[in-house]
Order: sequence, then structure tokens, then C-alpha cells
Amino acid sequence: MAILTMIIRKMRKNSWLQFNLLIGLLICAALFSSMPMYTDAILQQTMQKQLQGLQKTSDQYPGWFRISTSVSQDVTQLPQRVVAADQFMNREFERFDMGVLAYQKYRATRTYTTYAADATDAEKKMNRLSAVVAVSDLDKHIKLLDGRMPAAEPVDGVIETLVTQKFLIEFKRDLDSIIEINNSKTGETLRFKPVGLIEQQEPETGSYLRFKLEGIGNLMFVPFEWFDREIVGLSRLDLSSLQYQAALNYPDLKAVNLNIFMGEAGRIDKYFDNRIGTHQLEFPALRTLKGYGDTKERLTRLLWALYAPLMLMLIFYLLLISNKMIEGQKTEISVLRSRGASKIQIVGIYAIEAILLAIPALVIGVFGGLMFTKVLGSANGFLQFVDRSALEVNLTEEAVRLAAYAMGGAILLVLIPVIHAANVSIVDRKRNMSRGEGTSIWHKLVLDLILLGVSVYLLRGFRKQMDNFDKLGIDSGALQIDPMLFLTPAMFAFGGGLLLLRIYPWMLRLIYRLGRRWWPPALYSVLTQTSRSSKQFLTIQLFLVLTVATGLFSAHSARTINNNLEDKINYSMGADVVLTEYWQNDAPPPSTGAPNPNVPAADPNKRIQYTEPDFARYQKLDSVEAAAQVFIKENATVSAGKGSVDTELMGVKTDDFGTVASLRSDLLDHHMNLYLNLIAPEPTAVLISRSLAEANGIKVGDTINVGWTKLSPSPFVVYGIVDYWPSWNPTAGLTTDGKSGELPNLVIGHLDTIQNRLATEPYEVWLKLKDGMNAGDTYQELQDNNIQVVKVADRKSALIESRNDPFRLAINGVMTLGFVISMLISLSGFLLFWILTLSGRTLQYGILRAMGIPFGQLIGMLISEQLLTSGVAVVIGLISGRVTSEWFVPLFRMSFDTKVQMLPFRIAHSASDYIQLLTVVLFMLAIGLVVLGIRLFRIRVHQALKLGEE
Repeated sequence: MAILTMIIRKMRKNSWLQFNLLIGLLICAALFSSMPMYTDAILQQTMQKQLQGLQKTSDQYPGWFRISTSVSQDVTQLPQRVVAADQFMNREFERFDMGVLAYQKYRATRTYTTYAADATDAEKKMNRLSAVVAVSDLDKHIKLLDGRMPAAEPVDGVIETLVTQKFLIEFKRDLDSIIEINNSKTGETLRFKPVGLIEQQEPETGSYLRFKLEGIGNLMFVPFEWFDREIVGLSRLDLSSLQYQAALNYPDLKAVNLNIFMGEAGRIDKYFDNRIGTHQLEFPALRTLKGYGDTKERLTRLLWALYAPLMLMLIFYLLLISNKMIEGQKTEISVLRSRGASKIQIVGIYAIEAILLAIPALVIGVFGGLMFTKVLGSANGFLQFVDRSALEVNLTEEAVRLAAYAMGGAILLVLIPVIHAANVSIVDRKRNMSRGEGTSIWHKLVLDLILLGVSVYLLRGFRKQMDNFDKLGIDSGALQIDPMLFLTPAMFAFGGGLLLLRIYPWMLRLIYRLGRRWWPPALYSVLTQTSRSSKQFLTIQLFLVLTVATGLFSAHSARTINNNLEDKINYSMGADVVLTEYWQNDAPPPSTGAPNPNVPAADPNKRIQYTEPDFARYQKLDSVEAAAQVFIKENATVSAGKGSVDTELMGVKTDDFGTVASLRSDLLDHHMNLYLNLIAPEPTAVLISRSLAEANGIKVGDTINVGWTKLSPSPFVVYGIVDYWPSWNPTAGLTTDGKSGELPNLVIGHLDTIQNRLATEPYEVWLKLKDGMNAGDTYQELQDNNIQVVKVADRKSALIESRNDPFRLAINGVMTLGFVISMLISLSGFLLFWILTLSGRTLQYGILRAMGIPFGQLIGMLISEQLLTSGVAVVIGLISGRVTSEWFVPLFRMSFDTKVQMLPFRIAHSASDYIQLLTVVLFMLAIGLVVLGIRLFRIRVHQALKLGEE
């Protein structure tokens, strides 16, 4: 208890240092706990959106599944196996830990020859078949048209059933007729009476299950309990099949429980494997969810890599605080050591002190991690936030465990200076004080050269890998975002900063020597102090170098990745909304079943004739600013004297297309509209792709013949050659087998000429929306005007989907959060360092004031010292960050699939990145200077001189 009291008193004495250490531990706990929470939250959001998309595209409930099994004739103890299967399925619903919206059991006998009791000999010869079926929740899916529901038990030995109109028509009988089935195995004849006529009717809200009342063959529906007892239990008829289907409430599915969910689905599949017969599991959601385990693993690796620079900052911060705490207590520790205290006792005291801070830091920090995770979810770019739907964040056991491990590591980190100090006696302590500071441990270990060497080696490897992707056309999509693309630049920036800081003291000494005869006393003092105490400033300078360098690299990386992804979407879409309307035509209906000899076969050489709908309707829509007709024929052919080659043919009206379509300015030699103006006066003028021109030796002015199947080609004149064109993918021909495939070709001509000389076929309609309008407004107008749309896509939805990609969210969120946290750490470390430094120089400043140096000159000294330390660190950070960005940001091109990248990878730089970064950094430095100035103003000369006398 006495030791605990002593520790608490010591902590109160150093409350400012303890508070800063607590902040570091809080950030540490929040940072590490946010990683698993963010991974689960973003996967949860993505998973739910993809499941909702599955429901929209396939029109089936995502939580639905069905297990069907036949009943083998060789199976033994069938009744016990069916009961066991029922019990197993009931247990599985509890294991899924999800709400069950609907559950159905379906059983059927094999088909038997069936007769009406009063059947004629002619009817018996027809050999009609039927099966007996039981459905557990039949009443929820049917409507009684005539008659009544059957009795639960046989009446006078006759089993009452429900049937459909199809059954009565097949047997040419009415309700209440007696139907007989003879079981040749047992010789028993079972008598059935249809007492109710039913048809399928699902609830108004729709059905979660996929139940079809009229299956293959003729069915009689009997009470489920009777079927279980008499057919399954007593085998009065042979059981043919079992079926279980259910609808789980998919919003209850959590990403953290995804492995359990997949495991239970696999358990069901494995349980029915040859247990009763041949089985089939239908679970459409499994295809959507199957890759999420790998996605979670890759996302976790990415987060570790993104957090690495921040963790490095946190390590520096904790070491700085610990060193400053121990710096003032080294004499006390050495005295205790000289008086017989063991190293374990001394380290134990400081360990208890760290644990007392770590416990509240852990408790509060994990809730801080929840806040961090929500900030990550709202990031839309570097230092950009949007009001998107909040992530569903849950505090998990994994998050708490990881935060606890981080606390353990932080405690060990904080104890490193204690262990070092505990090895020094009072004599060694005095000797070390007299020898000065020496070289920093970072430079002694040559860490700067090691980090630069490793990062440059990895850089060369990445560049070689990127060259292989370019030369071979290899699909790099599987690579996604390599975590080392973020970790390596951090190593390079850190190493580069350390190298420049190694040179920095020599530069200061050179400046000092060059002007030592002319420097005023204040600047002379500053230059002497900074050049002789460079080790003292190294940690805070590294803080600033890392903060600025990684911040600049993060800004360039996030902007480059976001811009290239969105450029690809803008290019591939071509316009705000792209749709295809249904065109009336004379195409024969698709054939079903066997061909009918009485119907003449369709002529395969006949070309389908289409009726063009009214295009003017689109130009009258209130939400549309402009509309364009864009005809695209993917399987056209072009010939120019060397045989014909496949090409994509695009027909446009130049004025409309130039108004609606958009194209990045650097993709063509001239503006797109200039090419459109070039071909506008001549109806037969066309533009062709460079791939078509180079592969076939076609030049401007040549005549080419264009057509497609069942058409005679028509001549056109080449007026220009283009490399890119809206929506056309110039890399679609690349293969993944290590060879370059044939590049696709393109011909752009006048729509009117193509329709007049070749044929009129369905075209796409490209729409440019008015400002403030969205695709939803356009969709509603299309419905109101009864426009039958076959296919539609809009740019804004594609951009939003891309921005919600978990990897992109992680990059934007972690880079932004990392920079903000690193700024807070830097500000805290900056203030702590300079306040303690200022406190240690109280005597020096007091003497200077007593010598007559005015307060303004002292402020000037402080500003000069800040410029020579913090200011230089910011400049070094900018240099290091810029070089890092120039060398490493281009490597992100490897993260884009070669075949779908379409556009040249463009490095994005913006002056706003530097303005944002420097604004935050200078604001931090200004706050620090104000605080230091206030503390300097409060120094009293007489107190300083008294301190010197003591």
C-alpha cells in the first residue's frame, strides 16, 4: 500500500507528463481496436448492399435456401432418419443465430398408377400416375376455390385430400370422387377423396419461399401429420423425396459471424450427403458471400499497412513521453540503484505506474475506436467527408483483445527507458552528464541508410512487376491494393527524413561559422544551441517530418486512386444516363420444346426489321438537358483491301453527341468536338481507332467498307484517327495467358448515313441531366411517359458504388484519420517538448532578461529556434513527401486490372493538397508558439536568478 501511495504521489507530481502519456495510450487503444471494428463494419455494409442487389437482380429473397434429397431404395431405418433430419434442421436454425421468416417441409411419395373407383376399362388402360404430397405450411400458400379443407384423419378409411384443377381435368372427375392407389409391394389399396379445390395464392406482401403448387405430374395434398405417421412411419407408400426450405432474416447476418454462417451451410450440405439419397443444396447467397473471408483478410492486411506510419508515430510519441519522464528522474533512479534497489524493483514501480494509466486508457480507448470507425466510414477522400449512412459498428471481443495486446506492447515500450536508466549508477549518471549527448541511436544504427536501401530495393521490384503487367497484359486485378505499396513509401520517407536530419547539424554549424562575427547575440545563442543540441531536437523533428511527408503522400495517393477510378467510370459510361428502349420488330418468338412440323421454320438468312420509337420524347423530359442517339454494333466488319477485320461501329449525330458525351482532355490530340466538327460536313466521313489504322495500314483519306452480317458493306472515307472515344474500351483484347491479344477496333460515323446505307437497328440513348436533377427523376419520367426500357445505367450510381468499395473506403478513411491523429500527436508532442525545454532553460532566459535583452528579442529567439528546428523539419517533410510521391504513387497503377483500366494512369497533383497540409501544420505550430510565448512571458527574472543561486 505504501508503494502504491508513493506511485500516486509521483504521478501527481508529473501530472502534465502523465496526462500526455495517457493521451498516447488512449490513441493506441482506439487505433488498434478500430481495425477489426472497421473491417467488420465495412464488410457488413458491403455484404448487406450486395445481398440487397441480389434480391433486385434475381428477384429472390437473399436469405432463402432449400435442401432437397431423394430417398434411396437401399436406405435402412428410413423413419428414424427422417425424424433425425427434422431435428437436425431445427437445431441448425438456432446455430445460424438469425431470425426465421418462413420454414417449410415438403414430402412426396413416388408416383403410382391411379384410378378412380368407378373407372372404366378404357380409363384403366390409360395408366395415369399421381403422387401423394404433404406440405407443412400449405394453408399459407393456397386459396380454397371450392369444397372444404380435409379432415386430419381418414373418414371411414378414406383419406381426404386437396387437389388442383389440373388433377380433376386429368382424371375427369369432380370433388368427392374416390381415387384409389394400389401399393404392389404390400398389396394394400389406399382410398383418397378430393374434398377441396385449390390454387396457389401468396400473401400480398409476397412470399419468402419458392413454392410451386402445381409441380410435375398429378399431386394429391394430404394432412402433414397423417403423412408423417402413415407414409413415413408405416411405409404404406414408398417415400420418394424430402425437401426443406427456409427464409432467414438476412439483415441479422453479421460479418463477424460470417464464418459461422458459411460453416453451418456447409454442415447442412455435408449432413444430407448420401444420408437418405442424392441431395441438392440451393443457397444463392453463398455465391455472394463466399469471397468475403478472403476480402476480410486482404482488408485487414491493408489496414495494417495503412496504419503502419501512424503506429510509428505513436511509438515515437510514447518513447518521447517516457524519455522525458525518466530524464527528470534519472538521478532519483540512480540513487535508488546505488542504495541497493534491484532493477526488478525499480522497473516494477514504473510498470505499476504504466498499468494504472493503461487500464482507463483501454476502457475509454475502445469506445474511442468506435468513434474512429465512424469517421473512417464518412471519409470520401483525403480530408474530405460526406454525410453517407453511418456504419453499423459493434464492439467485438477481437477489438478488445487487440487493444489489450496494444496496451501490453505500449507498457513494454514505456519501460524501455526505465530499464536503460536502471542499469546506471549515480557515478555513471554524473559521468554521462559531463560527457554531453553524443550521437542519436537512430544514426548510430545507420537506420536511415538501411530504410532507404530496403525501400529502394522494393521500389525496383515493384517497377519490374509493373513493367511485366504492361508488357504481358497480365490481369493485376487479383492483386488489388498491395499493402506494401503503403508501407514501403513510409519507410522511404522516414529514411529520407533521417538522412536529411543527419546532414542538418553540419549545415547549421556551417551557417554559424560563416557569420559568427556578425550574428547578433540572440541569433548567436540560437545557432549555438541548435547546432550543439541536435540530438535533443531529433525526436520532435522526426514527428514533423513523418507527419508532413506521409500527409503529402497520402493526399497524392488518395487523389490519384480516386481520380483514376472515377475517370474510368466517367469514360466507360460516356454520359449521365445511358439506356436502351424496346423496339418493335418482326423477330420470330423463341422456340420452346420440340419443333412443330405444321409451323414453317424461320428463315435464318432473313434480317430482322425494327420500328424506331419516337426519340423526340427524350428531349422533352423535364430532367434532361440534352439527348443523343448512339448506335453501337459490336460485331461489325471493316475491309480496306487486305481482307476484313472485326470492329465496333458507332453511329452518332455529331451536334447531339458533342453536347451530351464527355471525355478527359488529355486522351486525344485535340478536343473531341474538333473531331466531330471534322466529319460533320461529309455524310460518309468516319473516324477510326489507331489500332485499326496501324494493324491494317489505313491512313487519313483512305476508303474503307463497313458492314455486318446479312448486309452488303458500304464505303466510307477516313477523316481522322483517335486513340480513345467515350465508352469504347481500347484494351478489351488483352489476355491473361502471358500474350497480348488482338486490340479492339472502332469506327465512328454518322448515324443517318449508317441507317440509310446499311440498316436501322436499336441504338442507345445518352442523356445529359440538368443541374440539380438525378437519375431517379429521369426514371420516374420514363415510367410516366410509358417508355419501355430494356437496359439502363447512370453515372452517379456507378460512382457512388465505387466510393462505397471497402478498399477505397479504407484508403480514404485511414489516410485521413491517420493524418489527423498524427497532427494531434505532433501537437501534443510539440507542446510537451518545448514546454519542458523552456522549463529547463528558465535560468538561461532569466539571465538574458537580466542582461537587458528585451522580451521582443526573446520572442524573436524563440521564433528563430522554431524556424531552425520545426520549420526545417516541415521543409524536409515536404521534400521527402514530394520525392516519395513522385517515386511511389505511380506504382498504384498495378492495383488496376489491365483489361478494364481503359485509360492511361494519371498521377494527380493539386495545389489544394499543399494548402490543406500546410494550413494544418502551420496552425499547429502557431498554437505551439502562442503557448510557449505565454509561458516565456510568465518567467520572472528574480525567480530565475534565485534558481541559479540555488
